[in-house]
Amino acid sequence: MNILVLGSGGREHAFAWKIKQSNRCDNLYVAPGNAGTAEIATNLSIDPKNFQEVKETVIDHQIDILLVGPEEPLVLGITDFFLAETACKDLLVVGPEKAGALLEGSKDFSKSFMQRHNVPTAKSKTFEASTLEEGFLFLETLQAPYVLKADGLAAGKGVIITEDLSEAKNTLKEMLVEAKFGKASTKVVIEEFLKGIELSVFVLTDGENYKILPEAKDYKRIGEGDKGLNTGGMGAVSPVPFADTAFMKKVEEKVVLPTVNGLKKDQIVYKGFIFIGLMNVNGEPFVIEYNVRMGDPETEVVLPRIDSDLVDLLIGAASGTLDKVDFKTTKLHASTVVGVSGGYPESYQKGKEIIGLDQTGESIVFHAGTSLSDGKVLTSGGRVIAFSALGNNLEEALSNSYKAIENVNWEDIYYRKDIGQDLLNWQ
Repeated sequence: MNILVLGSGGREHAFAWKIKQSNRCDNLYVAPGNAGTAEIATNLSIDPKNFQEVKETVIDHQIDILLVGPEEPLVLGITDFFLAETACKDLLVVGPEKAGALLEGSKDFSKSFMQRHNVPTAKSKTFEASTLEEGFLFLETLQAPYVLKADGLAAGKGVIITEDLSEAKNTLKEMLVEAKFGKASTKVVIEEFLKGIELSVFVLTDGENYKILPEAKDYKRIGEGDKGLNTGGMGAVSPVPFADTAFMKKVEEKVVLPTVNGLKKDQIVYKGFIFIGLMNVNGEPFVIEYNVRMGDPETEVVLPRIDSDLVDLLIGAASGTLDKVDFKTTKLHASTVVGVSGGYPESYQKGKEIIGLDQTGESIVFHAGTSLSDGKVLTSGGRVIAFSALGNNLEEALSNSYKAIENVNWEDIYYRKDIGQDLLNWQ
């Protein structure tokens, strides 16, 4: 089969790495890809949001499976576009239709969906510029810290958490009246703060059946001890020690089943991944958010723990036969540590040469923000490379990840040295 992965980050490199292991994959393409995907697939210089360009690529390369990595093409309706194209009627698309992508595309829609289908989540209300004063009053009913979320996609920057009521009110005004996040903050969801410990649960569904993939915990803050600015993710581990059998049974019964059944009840066709951001509050799961694709860098620890053929799973999801597909995971632990450009997540320089990539041992190196120039691998983004590794326990996996990253260098490289340390006591 000919397979096209849309995207250019560490998630897409991990997808390509796993797909490449399948005997069912004849030709693998990544668009636009990065320096890492170029080693195992054919990179195509096209924009995933240019659906016409993607269509021409699908036809020209006789693509059988289209795997959509990032959320934006899904929210814009790429799956609906191909369903309407008779020239691509046999194409299997892994990713929800536009109606389902609203689970990530609109925080207001997502919260309404959870409330409608009794999915446990934080108490919340949605406000617009015309209801700003009501928003101020609602904030006064809550206890600090205060959580404000831009309704639409805001490149991972649309969530503000503050301990100060005055700052929360000013932020609400900035978002609604002064368009702090552009169109994304035309509406703002204010919700109560949930105190607990986070984890991510991943589901692959064909709309009827589902597989719960290995769970993960990621580390979003730039600084050690989970301090400093939020980033796209500085590392991740899987499995999560506190997500034991009893807790995951609650997740399936209280979150996964109501979500999949809710989509069916709402007549939303959903064939793809559901990323469920959870808070473990005293042993009970509460949903923080849905994403309609795999997470990054969580994908870089989830996929190495899947022992089944990923192509079989993708076909099952897209064709409605997921219940017939074998699914196994390894008991090994996985970790990933992300090396970033100095200055990230604020301003940083690109074009720094990366050296030592041939000295990473048995780790799995997933490129995120890299490019090729005159045979050299250069930095081209804030998050540059995710160093993943397996081990018999979390400590061993982390040791292997850090051994790998210590042998690689570029000017102003930075990485957190405490990934997973908070979980070692759980074992």
